[in-house]
Amino acid sequence: MKNPELAALRKAIDQVDQQFLQLLGERGRLAQQVGAVKQAAGEVNFYHPDRESEILRRVMADNPGPFSSEQVAIIFREIISAGLALEQPLQVAYLGPAGTFSQIAAQKHFGRAAVLQPTAGIAEIFRLVDSDQARFGVVPVENSTEGSVNLSLDLLLDYPLQICGEVQLRIVHNLVAKVPISTVRRVYVHYQTRAQCRQWLATHLPQAELVDVASNAVAAERAATDADGSAISTTLAAEAYGLDILVAGIEDNPENTTRFLIIGKIHTRPTGNDKTSLVVAGANRPGSLHALLSPLADAGISLTRIESRPARSAIWEYVFYLDLLGHCQDAAIAPVLDVLAQQASFCRCLGSYPRAVF
Repeated sequence: MKNPELAALRKAIDQVDQQFLQLLGERGRLAQQVGAVKQAAGEVNFYHPDRESEILRRVMADNPGPFSSEQVAIIFREIISAGLALEQPLQVAYLGPAGTFSQIAAQKHFGRAAVLQPTAGIAEIFRLVDSDQARFGVVPVENSTEGSVNLSLDLLLDYPLQICGEVQLRIVHNLVAKVPISTVRRVYVHYQTRAQCRQWLATHLPQAELVDVASNAVAAERAATDADGSAISTTLAAEAYGLDILVAGIEDNPENTTRFLIIGKIHTRPTGNDKTSLVVAGANRPGSLHALLSPLADAGISLTRIESRPARSAIWEYVFYLDLLGHCQDAAIAPVLDVLAQQASFCRCLGSYPRAVF
Protein backbone atom coordinates (compact mmCIF):
# COMPACT_ATOMS: atom_id res chain seq x y z
CA MET A 1 0.00 0.00 0.00
CA LYS A 2 1.07 3.54 -0.65
CA ASN A 3 2.42 5.27 2.42
CA PRO A 4 0.40 8.52 2.82
CA GLU A 5 3.04 10.20 4.97
CA LEU A 6 5.75 9.47 2.40
CA ALA A 7 3.50 10.66 -0.41
CA ALA A 8 2.85 13.93 1.41
CA LEU A 9 6.58 14.51 1.98
CA ARG A 10 7.36 13.86 -1.69
CA LYS A 11 4.64 16.29 -2.73
CA ALA A 12 6.14 18.91 -0.43
CA ILE A 13 9.57 18.31 -1.99
CA ASP A 14 8.09 18.73 -5.47
CA GLN A 15 6.59 22.05 -4.42
CA VAL A 16 9.92 23.24 -3.02
CA ASP A 17 11.64 22.15 -6.25
CA GLN A 18 9.17 24.22 -8.25
CA GLN A 19 9.85 27.26 -6.09
CA PHE A 20 13.57 26.66 -6.43
CA LEU A 21 13.27 26.53 -10.23
CA GLN A 22 11.40 29.81 -10.27
CA LEU A 23 14.06 31.48 -8.11
CA LEU A 24 16.84 29.93 -10.19
CA GLY A 25 15.27 31.34 -13.34
CA GLU A 26 14.98 34.75 -11.71
CA ARG A 27 18.64 34.64 -10.72
CA GLY A 28 19.60 33.71 -14.27
CA ARG A 29 17.65 36.65 -15.70
CA LEU A 30 19.34 38.99 -13.24
CA ALA A 31 22.72 37.59 -14.31
CA GLN A 32 21.84 38.35 -17.93
CA GLN A 33 20.92 41.91 -16.97
CA VAL A 34 24.23 42.30 -15.15
CA GLY A 35 26.01 41.12 -18.29
CA ALA A 36 24.12 43.63 -20.43
CA VAL A 37 25.04 46.49 -18.07
CA LYS A 38 28.71 45.46 -18.11
CA GLN A 39 28.71 45.20 -21.89
CA ALA A 40 27.11 48.62 -22.27
CA ALA A 41 29.79 50.06 -19.99
CA GLY A 42 32.51 48.52 -22.17
CA GLU A 43 33.69 46.15 -19.46
CA VAL A 44 35.63 43.23 -20.95
CA ASN A 45 36.01 41.15 -17.81
CA PHE A 46 32.77 39.66 -16.55
CA TYR A 47 34.33 37.44 -13.88
CA HIS A 48 35.24 38.88 -10.49
CA PRO A 49 36.84 36.39 -8.07
CA ASP A 50 36.43 38.79 -5.14
CA ARG A 51 32.66 39.07 -5.66
CA GLU A 52 32.32 35.28 -6.01
CA SER A 53 34.38 34.69 -2.86
CA GLU A 54 32.15 37.06 -0.89
CA ILE A 55 28.99 35.29 -2.09
CA LEU A 56 30.31 31.85 -1.15
CA ARG A 57 31.50 32.98 2.28
CA ARG A 58 28.15 34.65 2.91
CA VAL A 59 26.03 31.61 2.03
CA MET A 60 28.31 29.37 4.09
CA ALA A 61 27.97 31.70 7.08
CA ASP A 62 24.18 31.99 6.64
CA ASN A 63 23.66 28.27 6.02
CA PRO A 64 20.92 27.00 8.39
CA GLY A 65 21.57 23.30 7.62
CA PRO A 66 21.04 20.39 7.40
CA PHE A 67 23.43 20.52 4.43
CA SER A 68 27.04 21.20 5.38
CA SER A 69 28.51 24.60 4.57
CA GLU A 70 30.85 23.00 2.03
CA GLN A 71 27.92 21.29 0.29
CA VAL A 72 26.09 24.61 0.12
CA ALA A 73 29.21 26.29 -1.31
CA ILE A 74 29.54 23.61 -4.00
CA ILE A 75 25.90 24.09 -5.05
CA PHE A 76 26.25 27.87 -5.20
CA ARG A 77 29.53 27.58 -7.08
CA GLU A 78 27.67 25.79 -9.87
CA ILE A 79 24.82 28.30 -9.80
CA ILE A 80 27.31 31.16 -10.08
CA SER A 81 29.16 29.32 -12.86
CA ALA A 82 25.95 28.79 -14.86
CA GLY A 83 24.94 32.42 -14.35
CA LEU A 84 28.33 33.66 -15.52
CA ALA A 85 28.04 31.50 -18.64
CA LEU A 86 24.85 33.44 -19.46
CA GLU A 87 26.91 36.64 -19.32
CA GLN A 88 30.13 35.45 -20.95
CA PRO A 89 31.54 31.88 -21.11
CA LEU A 90 34.96 31.64 -19.44
CA GLN A 91 37.90 30.09 -21.29
CA VAL A 92 40.15 28.41 -18.71
CA ALA A 93 43.41 26.61 -19.52
CA TYR A 94 44.60 23.74 -17.34
CA LEU A 95 47.26 21.03 -17.34
CA GLY A 96 45.72 18.19 -19.35
CA PRO A 97 44.71 15.85 -20.68
CA ALA A 98 41.17 15.44 -19.38
CA GLY A 99 40.98 13.58 -16.09
CA THR A 100 43.89 15.24 -14.28
CA PHE A 101 43.81 16.80 -10.83
CA SER A 102 44.28 20.15 -12.59
CA GLN A 103 40.95 19.64 -14.35
CA ILE A 104 39.29 18.78 -11.03
CA ALA A 105 40.81 21.93 -9.50
CA ALA A 106 39.56 24.04 -12.42
CA GLN A 107 36.05 22.65 -12.02
CA LYS A 108 36.15 23.21 -8.28
CA HIS A 109 37.04 26.88 -8.75
CA PHE A 110 35.13 27.84 -11.90
CA GLY A 111 32.28 25.32 -11.92
CA ARG A 112 31.24 23.04 -14.75
CA ALA A 113 29.86 25.80 -16.98
CA ALA A 114 33.36 27.13 -17.71
CA VAL A 115 34.97 26.13 -21.01
CA LEU A 116 38.04 24.17 -19.94
CA GLN A 117 40.98 23.94 -22.32
CA PRO A 118 43.56 21.16 -21.68
CA THR A 119 47.23 21.90 -22.39
CA ALA A 120 50.31 19.74 -22.73
CA GLY A 121 52.37 21.63 -20.17
CA ILE A 122 52.40 24.34 -17.52
CA ALA A 123 54.31 26.75 -19.77
CA GLU A 124 51.54 26.46 -22.35
CA ILE A 125 48.99 27.63 -19.75
CA PHE A 126 50.98 30.82 -19.16
CA ARG A 127 51.39 31.38 -22.91
CA LEU A 128 47.67 30.99 -23.62
CA VAL A 129 46.67 33.42 -20.86
CA ASP A 130 49.36 35.92 -21.80
CA SER A 131 48.22 35.89 -25.46
CA ASP A 132 44.52 36.18 -24.51
CA GLN A 133 43.70 32.77 -25.97
CA ALA A 134 42.42 31.83 -22.51
CA ARG A 135 40.99 34.22 -19.94
CA PHE A 136 42.43 32.35 -16.96
CA GLY A 137 44.78 29.48 -16.21
CA VAL A 138 45.00 26.95 -13.38
CA VAL A 139 48.53 25.93 -12.40
CA PRO A 140 49.81 23.71 -9.55
CA VAL A 141 52.20 25.55 -7.26
CA GLU A 142 52.82 23.30 -4.24
CA ASN A 143 51.97 19.95 -2.70
CA SER A 144 51.83 19.34 1.04
CA THR A 145 53.95 16.19 0.65
CA GLU A 146 56.34 16.94 -2.21
CA GLY A 147 56.76 20.70 -1.88
CA SER A 148 56.85 23.37 -4.57
CA VAL A 149 56.30 23.06 -8.31
CA ASN A 150 59.40 24.97 -9.33
CA LEU A 151 58.39 25.46 -12.96
CA SER A 152 55.26 27.31 -11.90
CA LEU A 153 57.31 29.58 -9.63
CA ASP A 154 59.76 30.40 -12.41
CA LEU A 155 56.99 31.13 -14.90
CA LEU A 156 55.24 33.46 -12.45
CA LEU A 157 58.38 35.58 -12.61
CA ASP A 158 58.77 35.27 -16.39
CA TYR A 159 55.25 36.38 -17.36
CA PRO A 160 53.50 39.70 -16.52
CA LEU A 161 50.38 37.96 -15.21
CA GLN A 162 48.49 38.29 -11.95
CA ILE A 163 47.52 35.65 -9.42
CA CYS A 164 43.80 36.23 -8.90
CA GLY A 165 42.73 33.15 -6.95
CA GLU A 166 43.76 29.87 -5.35
CA VAL A 167 42.37 26.35 -5.04
CA GLN A 168 43.25 23.77 -2.41
CA LEU A 169 42.48 20.26 -3.59
CA ARG A 170 42.63 17.15 -1.41
CA ILE A 171 44.53 14.62 -3.51
CA VAL A 172 43.19 11.07 -3.54
CA HIS A 173 45.18 8.53 -5.54
CA ASN A 174 43.51 5.32 -6.72
CA LEU A 175 44.90 2.12 -8.18
CA VAL A 176 42.80 1.54 -11.29
CA ALA A 177 42.80 -1.21 -13.93
CA LYS A 178 40.68 -3.58 -16.00
CA VAL A 179 42.31 -6.61 -14.38
CA PRO A 180 42.43 -7.92 -10.78
CA ILE A 181 45.25 -6.63 -8.60
CA SER A 182 46.71 -10.16 -8.45
CA THR A 183 47.54 -10.02 -12.17
CA VAL A 184 49.04 -6.51 -12.24
CA ARG A 185 52.58 -6.49 -13.63
CA ARG A 186 52.95 -2.80 -14.47
CA VAL A 187 51.84 0.44 -12.86
CA TYR A 188 51.68 3.57 -15.01
CA VAL A 189 52.27 6.56 -12.78
CA HIS A 190 53.31 10.22 -12.81
CA TYR A 191 56.58 10.80 -10.97
CA GLN A 192 55.02 13.07 -8.32
CA THR A 193 52.21 10.58 -7.75
CA ARG A 194 54.74 7.78 -7.37
CA ALA A 195 56.52 9.76 -4.66
CA GLN A 196 53.21 10.34 -2.85
CA CYS A 197 52.37 6.59 -2.93
CA ARG A 198 55.88 5.21 -2.36
CA GLN A 199 55.14 3.24 0.81
CA TRP A 200 51.92 1.72 -0.49
CA LEU A 201 53.58 0.56 -3.70
CA ALA A 202 56.50 -0.97 -1.83
CA THR A 203 54.13 -2.85 0.47
CA HIS A 204 51.44 -4.03 -1.94
CA LEU A 205 53.08 -4.16 -5.40
CA PRO A 206 56.81 -4.60 -4.69
CA GLN A 207 57.43 -6.64 -7.87
CA ALA A 208 55.48 -4.45 -10.28
CA GLU A 209 57.28 -2.38 -12.90
CA LEU A 210 56.70 1.34 -12.39
CA VAL A 211 56.36 3.14 -15.73
CA ASP A 212 56.66 6.93 -15.69
CA VAL A 213 54.08 8.90 -17.70
CA ALA A 214 53.31 12.58 -18.19
CA SER A 215 50.13 12.75 -16.10
CA ASN A 216 47.61 10.74 -14.11
CA ALA A 217 45.23 10.86 -17.06
CA VAL A 218 47.86 9.45 -19.44
CA ALA A 219 48.48 6.72 -16.86
CA ALA A 220 44.82 5.69 -17.07
CA GLU A 221 44.91 5.80 -20.86
CA ARG A 222 47.95 3.48 -20.98
CA ALA A 223 46.49 1.05 -18.44
CA ALA A 224 43.28 0.78 -20.45
CA THR A 225 45.17 -0.93 -23.31
CA ASP A 226 47.57 -3.06 -21.22
CA ALA A 227 46.35 -6.54 -20.28
CA ASP A 228 48.78 -6.66 -17.35
CA GLY A 229 48.78 -2.96 -16.54
CA SER A 230 47.27 -0.68 -13.95
CA ALA A 231 47.51 3.02 -13.17
CA ILE A 232 47.47 5.38 -10.25
CA SER A 233 44.94 7.94 -11.31
CA THR A 234 41.83 9.97 -10.57
CA THR A 235 38.26 8.75 -10.41
CA LEU A 236 37.52 11.08 -13.32
CA ALA A 237 40.16 9.46 -15.54
CA ALA A 238 39.13 5.95 -14.49
CA GLU A 239 35.58 6.66 -15.59
CA ALA A 240 36.77 8.17 -18.89
CA TYR A 241 38.81 5.07 -19.81
CA GLY A 242 36.49 2.42 -18.41
CA LEU A 243 38.76 1.31 -15.56
CA ASP A 244 37.76 -0.16 -12.22
CA ILE A 245 39.00 1.31 -8.96
CA LEU A 246 40.90 -1.60 -7.41
CA VAL A 247 42.03 0.28 -4.30
CA ALA A 248 40.97 3.81 -3.39
CA GLY A 249 43.06 6.27 -1.40
CA ILE A 250 46.54 4.74 -1.66
CA GLU A 251 48.41 7.97 -0.93
CA ASP A 252 50.83 7.63 1.99
CA ASN A 253 49.68 10.88 3.61
CA PRO A 254 45.90 11.03 4.16
CA GLU A 255 46.10 14.84 4.30
CA ASN A 256 47.85 15.07 0.92
CA THR A 257 46.78 18.38 -0.64
CA THR A 258 47.84 20.35 -3.70
CA ARG A 259 47.49 24.10 -3.98
CA PHE A 260 46.71 25.58 -7.38
CA LEU A 261 46.88 29.22 -8.45
CA ILE A 262 44.50 31.00 -10.80
CA ILE A 263 46.43 33.25 -13.19
CA GLY A 264 44.98 36.01 -15.35
CA LYS A 265 45.21 39.70 -16.13
CA ILE A 266 42.85 41.15 -13.54
CA HIS A 267 43.39 42.77 -10.17
CA THR A 268 40.99 41.85 -7.39
CA ARG A 269 39.75 44.21 -4.71
CA PRO A 270 40.12 43.44 -0.97
CA THR A 271 37.55 41.05 0.54
CA GLY A 272 38.87 40.77 4.11
CA ASN A 273 40.02 37.18 3.47
CA ASP A 274 42.92 37.61 1.11
CA LYS A 275 46.47 36.57 0.38
CA THR A 276 49.26 38.47 -1.33
CA SER A 277 52.10 36.80 -3.20
CA LEU A 278 55.44 38.55 -3.70
CA VAL A 279 58.81 37.79 -5.20
CA VAL A 280 61.74 39.71 -3.71
CA ALA A 281 65.52 39.73 -3.80
CA GLY A 282 68.05 41.35 -1.49
CA ALA A 283 71.65 42.34 -1.83
CA ASN A 284 74.09 39.41 -1.70
CA ARG A 285 75.38 40.08 1.79
CA PRO A 286 74.90 38.64 5.30
CA GLY A 287 71.54 39.42 6.89
CA SER A 288 69.83 40.50 3.67
CA LEU A 289 66.90 38.07 4.07
CA HIS A 290 66.43 39.18 7.69
CA ALA A 291 66.37 42.78 6.52
CA LEU A 292 63.69 41.95 3.93
CA LEU A 293 61.47 40.13 6.39
CA SER A 294 61.85 42.54 9.32
CA PRO A 295 59.27 45.09 8.10
CA LEU A 296 56.69 42.31 7.82
CA ALA A 297 57.48 40.95 11.28
CA ASP A 298 57.48 44.41 12.85
CA ALA A 299 54.03 45.09 11.41
CA GLY A 300 52.67 41.74 12.66
CA ILE A 301 51.96 40.48 9.13
CA SER A 302 51.69 36.70 8.92
CA LEU A 303 53.73 34.87 6.31
CA THR A 304 52.16 31.61 5.15
CA ARG A 305 54.96 30.58 2.81
CA ILE A 306 58.54 31.40 1.87
CA GLU A 307 60.43 29.69 -0.93
CA SER A 308 63.82 30.43 -2.49
CA ARG A 309 64.72 29.92 -6.16
CA PRO A 310 67.91 30.62 -8.10
CA ALA A 311 67.74 34.12 -9.58
CA ARG A 312 69.06 32.90 -12.96
CA SER A 313 70.54 36.38 -13.46
CA ALA A 314 73.70 35.53 -11.50
CA ILE A 315 75.34 32.47 -9.97
CA TRP A 316 74.50 31.80 -6.30
CA GLU A 317 71.95 34.57 -6.10
CA TYR A 318 68.36 33.86 -5.14
CA VAL A 319 64.88 35.33 -5.23
CA PHE A 320 62.34 34.63 -2.51
CA TYR A 321 58.66 33.89 -3.04
CA LEU A 322 56.51 35.07 -0.15
CA ASP A 323 52.83 34.54 0.62
CA LEU A 324 51.31 36.71 3.31
CA LEU A 325 47.84 37.19 4.77
CA GLY A 326 46.13 40.35 3.61
CA HIS A 327 45.62 42.41 0.47
CA CYS A 328 48.15 44.82 -0.99
CA GLN A 329 45.55 47.60 -0.68
CA ASP A 330 44.87 46.96 3.02
CA ALA A 331 45.81 49.89 5.23
CA ALA A 332 48.03 47.65 7.35
CA ILE A 333 49.75 46.06 4.33
CA ALA A 334 50.31 48.79 1.73
CA PRO A 335 52.86 50.91 3.65
CA VAL A 336 54.84 47.84 4.66
CA LEU A 337 55.07 46.73 1.04
CA ASP A 338 56.35 50.21 0.15
CA VAL A 339 59.14 49.84 2.75
CA LEU A 340 59.94 46.35 1.47
CA ALA A 341 60.18 47.61 -2.12
CA GLN A 342 62.62 50.32 -1.04
CA GLN A 343 64.88 47.88 0.81
CA ALA A 344 64.85 45.08 -1.76
CA SER A 345 67.01 45.02 -4.85
CA PHE A 346 64.00 43.57 -6.63
CA CYS A 347 60.36 43.40 -5.56
CA ARG A 348 57.26 42.46 -7.50
CA CYS A 349 53.73 41.79 -6.32
CA LEU A 350 52.49 38.70 -8.14
CA GLY A 351 48.92 39.34 -7.01
CA SER A 352 46.49 39.84 -4.16
CA TYR A 353 43.55 37.47 -4.27
CA PRO A 354 40.80 35.85 -2.18
CA ARG A 355 41.90 32.90 -0.07
CA ALA A 356 40.47 29.49 -0.97
CA VAL A 357 36.93 29.29 0.39
CA PHE A 358 36.74 25.49 0.79
